[in-house]
Parts: sequence; C-alpha cells; structure tokens
Amino acid sequence: MGVRNYLIEGVSGAGKTAVATELQRRGYQAIHGDRELAYRGDPETGLPIARPTDRPTAVWMSEHQVWDVEKVKAYIAIKYEPVTFFCGGSRNYSKFVDLLDGVFVLEVDFETMSRRIDERVALDPTDFGGKPEERELIARLFATKEDIPKNAIGINATAPIARVVDDILSKCGAADKGGG
Repeated sequence: MGVRNYLIEGVSGAGKTAVATELQRRGYQAIHGDRELAYRGDPETGLPIARPTDRPTAVWMSEHQVWDVEKVKAYIAIKYEPVTFFCGGSRNYSKFVDLLDGVFVLEVDFETMSRRIDERVALDPTDFGGKPEERELIARLFATKEDIPKNAIGINATAPIARVVDDILSKCGAADKGGG
C-alpha cells in the first residue's frame, strides 16, 4: 500500500485504534490491524488455531493474536500511497517487521491506560479489559512489555490524539495532508 510502511504498536489502551482513525481522517492509509488482519493462529507458523473447546483464557487469546503475514506483504507490495500505517497488536510481528520502514510504540502510564480501558469497557462491557483475567493480563503485559517490538521509536501517547499523530508524522517525515 505504501512506498513507506510503519507499524504502530503499544499496550492495550495506548491508543492504536484512535491513532489509526485519526490518520485515516487526515487522508492517510491506515490499516486497523486488529480488525482487518487479525485472527487466532500459531505465532511461528501462522496456521490458524481452533479455540479450545472450553472457554479460551485471556492469555490464550493474547498469545494467539496474529496477523495474516501474506496480507501484510501484499499491502506493502502495492505502492500507490506514499505512506501506510499498520496499527494494532500482533504476536507474530517478527514475521514482517523487517519489511517495514519503522516501528512506533505508543507509550502511556498505567493510570492513563487503565482510564482508557475503563472508558471503552463502559461503552461496551464485552470489550477487552472488561473481565478481571483480562485486566490481570493487561497489567502484566504493561509491566513486562513482552509483546511490544524492541528498538522502536517511542511516542508519548498521553497527549491529545492530534499531537500524538503530529509526532508520528514528523518522525516518519510525512507531511500533514491537511485533513483537519
């Protein structure tokens, strides 16, 4: 999709979806990875995995959240957009991160993350973070950063969304398309 391609990652509640939506509003190609690319699969092979017969745990769901690597490669191969942003979380990012021009990690403090999750769960109690086991997992992943790419460019995502996106655009050399 883009001549240049970037991954925007971060912990749950960091603002990945909000950033993707704001980039789209400004006229940029932004892929909501968790909606458009994600499925449950083996992070090493990419093969789809059936859910356990009993109710899958939050940990199982998180560990098997992968993106369709062939679809990511296909988007990258199409060069009609000057820049494309892939926004979301994937346990198999190592399978495509080397194809990208860079990675941004949205960084927030624990309080901001918790407040944002509370806000989205208030709107939809079934959203991720609405169950105690999901909150425990979110807290662990926040503390360990185990599912976040290393050597990424950190972005202060506690700022208003417009400033967060401005920061990302300035760091990747993209000009604002004036969609504001």
